[in-house]
Amino acid sequence: MAKATAPRAWQRMLSGRRLDLLDPSPLDIEITDIAHGLARVARWNGQTAGDHAFSVAQHSLLVEEIFGRLGGRVSPDQAMTALLHDAPEYVIGDMISPFKAALGDGYKSVEKRLQRAIHLRFALPPEAPAALVRQIKRADRIAAFFEATRLAGFAETEAARFFGRPRGFNAEALDLAPLPARRAQEAFLARYRAIEAMRAGGG
Repeated sequence: MAKATAPRAWQRMLSGRRLDLLDPSPLDIEITDIAHGLARVARWNGQTAGDHAFSVAQHSLLVEEIFGRLGGRVSPDQAMTALLHDAPEYVIGDMISPFKAALGDGYKSVEKRLQRAIHLRFALPPEAPAALVRQIKRADRIAAFFEATRLAGFAETEAARFFGRPRGFNAEALDLAPLPARRAQEAFLARYRAIEAMRAGGG
């Protein structure tokens, strides 16, 4: 009788790495794969206005920008944590919050393992401090409000109910124009390299 084999749980990346989704190794994570994947994952399940999807790569840039404007000194490590806050989605995709809630702890545990491996790969603490997580989440909700109202067809009152109404931010000051995947990928990589340069310089 043939021995049953375990189902494949890894994905081959364009870099040549094979990333085990259930037991991810930091050694199999490359920033080029993250940028490539996030630039091709659509926010809001692609239900946004424009000729291109508003990608998770663009969302990540938006959140990191808003995070930097929330006040207080932002260290390069904190900026990198903000930029990579949705990095696991380069392999597991971006699911809307209601579906994540329906999937429950199974999805969350996979996401958390991937996030820990990503943090270790880029020399960040495996678990971000709670205060930092809260501040990034605040920036994430602000970004979601503007994406929802400017791109995804939400009325402001409806978006405010789900995400809160941002104070001190104006949509006109934020770049919400959906980019082609290649440009979003390049912009994400450029910001990553800029933050890495600051980290290397002790800034």
